[in-house]
Amino acid sequence: MRVQSLTLVAASAALLAPSTFPDAPPAPLPDPARILLSGTPDRAVPLRADRSGVRVGPLPHLPAAQPAPSPSGTGARGERTGGERPVGAAELLARVRDCDPVSRGRYRSDAGAPADIPVCGTRDAVYWKADLDVDCDGRPGDRCNGRTDPHFTPATAYTESDGRPLDAERLPYVVVPGPSDTWDPGEDDVRGGSLAALVHGDRVRYAVVGDVGPTDLIGEASYAAARSLGIPADPAGGGVASDVTYIVFKDTEVRPIEDTAAAGKAGERLARKFVDGG
Repeated sequence: MRVQSLTLVAASAALLAPSTFPDAPPAPLPDPARILLSGTPDRAVPLRADRSGVRVGPLPHLPAAQPAPSPSGTGARGERTGGERPVGAAELLARVRDCDPVSRGRYRSDAGAPADIPVCGTRDAVYWKADLDVDCDGRPGDRCNGRTDPHFTPATAYTESDGRPLDAERLPYVVVPGPSDTWDPGEDDVRGGSLAALVHGDRVRYAVVGDVGPTDLIGEASYAAARSLGIPADPAGGGVASDVTYIVFKDTEVRPIEDTAAAGKAGERLARKFVDGG
């Protein structure tokens, strides 16, 4: 579990000339770790013993960009209209096989783990390959609450359209690191509500950016996202140690952020453009 979160604006895909995953010196572990978020005060935040820092949120809502017109063959909300087959896991993984780094350093999967995970990018997406820790923060429910999760926080960096925290039990969302010298998601047009594709095994699922985590850790998604991928979702001991690919499409936003149907339809369209190079 770490910290906070993706209506559709625009995306086209074309891979930049990639390189293999480069060797880079491990990023130093901040002491104390600091979460620096736009619109919130600078504060020192101790790392959790397992994987996560204290949540900060909600963040102030920023006006969303206006969605671009739907391309030919799609409906107004990005749904497929021509019976096109769903994008497969192998197709997406082939497009992110190599890495052109956009981060200036590397991230840890958990506190104390080696810093060996770069954030890679193309013109239209950023991506990383990591573990999946279960974020249960947000609105309390039967499975996500202070009794089931020893690190539960009833807040997320981004909120639903009514101002309430996100519901990790129902909304598939991913967590991005807080802005730092290693990487600032905002510089790559990644924001709350940005669309993401998650790949694990042969499954592809779509989510939104819903929470913001510590500045040196990466690889976390909501209870609902874990369940959708077939990953154990117990917030105290679930998750998976590796082999999850996170692809976040730049300059996109699901609005309202809690509209999972819109995220799925638009995510499928963007993923198809991404793998087709269009």
